Amino acid sequence: MKYDFAVVGANGMQGKIVARDLLESGYSVLLCANDDYGLEKLLEHDNSEFSLIDLHKMDRVRRILKNSAVRVLVNCAMDDFNLNVTKTALELGMHYMDLGSEDAMMREQKKLHPEFEAKGLLAISGIGSTPGINNIMLRYVTPRFDTIDTVHLGFAWSSNMPVFVAPFSIDAIAYEFTEPATIFRDGKFVEVMPDEPTGIDYNYRSIGKQYTCYTKHIEHHTFRDYLKKKGVKNIVVYSSFPSHSYSTLRKLAELGFLSKEPIEINGLPVRPLDFVTEAVRHIPIPEGYTEKENVWLKVYGTKSGKKHVEEMDCIAETLPGWEDAGCNVDTGLPASILAQMMYDEEIPERGFYSPEYVVPPEIFFKRLGKKKIWIYDNGEKINATLVKSVSRTPIRVRVTSF
Repeated sequence: MKYDFAVVGANGMQGKIVARDLLESGYSVLLCANDDYGLEKLLEHDNSEFSLIDLHKMDRVRRILKNSAVRVLVNCAMDDFNLNVTKTALELGMHYMDLGSEDAMMREQKKLHPEFEAKGLLAISGIGSTPGINNIMLRYVTPRFDTIDTVHLGFAWSSNMPVFVAPFSIDAIAYEFTEPATIFRDGKFVEVMPDEPTGIDYNYRSIGKQYTCYTKHIEHHTFRDYLKKKGVKNIVVYSSFPSHSYSTLRKLAELGFLSKEPIEINGLPVRPLDFVTEAVRHIPIPEGYTEKENVWLKVYGTKSGKKHVEEMDCIAETLPGWEDAGCNVDTGLPASILAQMMYDEEIPERGFYSPEYVVPPEIFFKRLGKKKIWIYDNGEKINATLVKSVSRTPIRVRVTSF
């Protein structure tokens, strides 16, 4: 059978959201993962099928994907495998997207830009909440500035119950809670520890005030490149968690449970991170449990010789029928939306990009609104009624390389 999409890592939180939305939108989807845990409902769709894969064995993955004739490959697996999956999409002539890579890997992915362009293919890395929505909000507001000095961005979330449930990605949590954050400060990249005091006291929309951490993210690097001609000097990504969740995750990190270094158990090497990842996905969600998340962006610069500030927010809540996803819908649904835009050839650029270079904001925001994920432009909700004639239409930037 031929498929419109393949979702790699389909058994993870984001993979399930992406696959479900694609299936419910009428597309055919090949679900690729190392097991079929939690995929029962998705496999009830006539236009879905499961394929067992091991990303350590890319030759077999390549054969499976080649036989599926997929048009768009959506990679929701751990980012350790992003480069190999990107190369596979390129070799097989598929459009490609993933949820984001760390800097060193993304530099290697970027080197594939000329080959994607030559083959008439589009690849986008870093689509979800942040990176993702925040990148596209940056594209939207950048034309309002003559110069940009500082960009602050991040996410804050909370729940209606002080209980721990599976977060958006244990792999991403391990990365953000244990790795020094490389931020852009005074025109240079510097490292700060994630638990170092930030001095930030923002009142997050729909969330309120929370403890805020420095966070290692790819946006420090892609935003710097995108805003280089605007003179940007400072870019910082922050994260904020409810206290009950933050304390649990911090303790897991302190005790070494998020380590990727194998330990020997009964003669077998086991990574603590793999054990925790497997364990938390079995944690049940309490009845009535809901979440809210604020993905936010603040940009500081000048316009017509005067200081100028722009603020954008995205608010996502637990949606009816998506209770098991919580506020993770603001990562999985944007990925599904962009995958559909790529499938329908709504983005003309070809090559390898991060979202701020090529994703048309108004179309993207409008489709988020249809999913009840709301975009606020300086406090005004814009995507409930957003149309192409909206004022201050962003300038489309045609680029051929980073």
